[in-house]
This record gives sequence, structure tokens and C-alpha cells, in this order.
Amino acid sequence: MIYKENFKMGLKDIWKNNEINNKAILEYLEDIAGYHSDSIGCGLNSSEHSHLNWILLDWKVKVIKRPKYGQTLEISTWSRKVEKFYAYRDFEIYDEENNLCVIATSKWLLINNQTRKIARVEPEMAAKYESETDKKVFEKELEKLKKPEHFEREAKYVTKRRDIDIIGHMHNTYYLDLAYETLPDEVYAKRPFSKFRIMYKREITLGQVVRLKYTNIGDKHIIVFESDDGNVLHAIVELEN
Repeated sequence: MIYKENFKMGLKDIWKNNEINNKAILEYLEDIAGYHSDSIGCGLNSSEHSHLNWILLDWKVKVIKRPKYGQTLEISTWSRKVEKFYAYRDFEIYDEENNLCVIATSKWLLINNQTRKIARVEPEMAAKYESETDKKVFEKELEKLKKPEHFEREAKYVTKRRDIDIIGHMHNTYYLDLAYETLPDEVYAKRPFSKFRIMYKREITLGQVVRLKYTNIGDKHIIVFESDDGNVLHAIVELEN
């Protein structure tokens, strides 16, 4: 089942040359993923009774062409496969001239929002998504990102109320904001990046001190999110032009 919605770009969605920025792309993608789940009774509107929520574990995004301000974009999404506790979802974004602008894939985990424990995706729920098992935007599956051994710079951040979403942890798009803030000025000036990955490992909650570490390996700019004592890995972000 392929689910589609139209999104009109606004002022907050653009950056250089009035083109869409990466945070807006993520916001559109998470919105349409939610709309798809809502449409089959497995989304946020049903979680009050089911006590189930999808938690994002991974993004992989490639920007092929950046649409400009004011355009109405057609975004498609579909479940690619469901395995026990996990679901894999792909996306495509097209502009008004029907150019393929963005491809993306993602991995999600089902949890019980009362117990905060992992929940199994029951066959009845998986069937509602009508997974498109033969349709995928990337040839390779998502690979686990590795933490680098050495870093060039680091910073600290204390999470604030504005960072926290309805599930009680830092919202997934804000990791991209903090990654950008950690970049050296000369790298920051090169954004937006046409390829990026975000792998989420452990949630970040209100008032938590997060240590942000940056390094550059080849063409990739890597930002690691750790607990202040360095014992917990929260996320890894990779940015590439």
C-alpha cells in the first residue's frame, strides 16, 4: 500500500536559494508516516486505546533535487517490511514538475507507552500496512553506524522543555539541529547536506546533559551524542555533501 499526501512549502522550510532545508524534509517525512498509520488505525489517534507508539530508530536520506519555496510537493510512503518488533518504511518526494527530489528510508520500533517496553507487531497489525516488499529506494539495508575513535571538537547541551515531544523525549528532528550547532564554522557554511543519516540509540530526556562530539572522516561529518559521563551512546549523525 502506497500512501500519498501533498505538502506546501513555507518560509520555515527553506534555506539557501529559497530551497527546502533538511529539517523540513524530516518533518514532512515523519508527518506522512504518522498520517499513514492513522489512516489504518495504527497511529497516534489510536494509541490512547492500544497504548502502542512507533519510535524512530534510523533515518537515511538522499536529496537529489531541492524544490523551491511555495511549491506543493507530493510525498509517497509505504511499509517495506515488518519483522517482529520493527518496521521499515521508505519515502519519495516529488516536486510540481514530477521530478524525484528526495528518497529516504527509515526503521521504527513499536513500544507500549504504558510500560515503556518493546511490543511485538502482531500479524493483524502488520497486515493493515500491506507492505510493498518489492519496492525500495536504496539497494542496501540500513547498516549500523560506528562511533569514531577520535574527535576534533566537542560541546555540551542541556535539554530544555522546548526539545521534548509528547512521548517525553527529545524530538527526533532536533538531533539534526544540535548536530549543525556542533559543526565547525567552515563546515556549517557548506550546508545543506545532500546525504544524511541519523541513528538513534537511547532516548534523551528533559534536563539531561548531552556531550556532542564532532569529527570528519573522508567526505562524512560525524556527530556523536553521548551522556555527560560518556557511558551511554544516544545517537550518531552523519552528514555528507
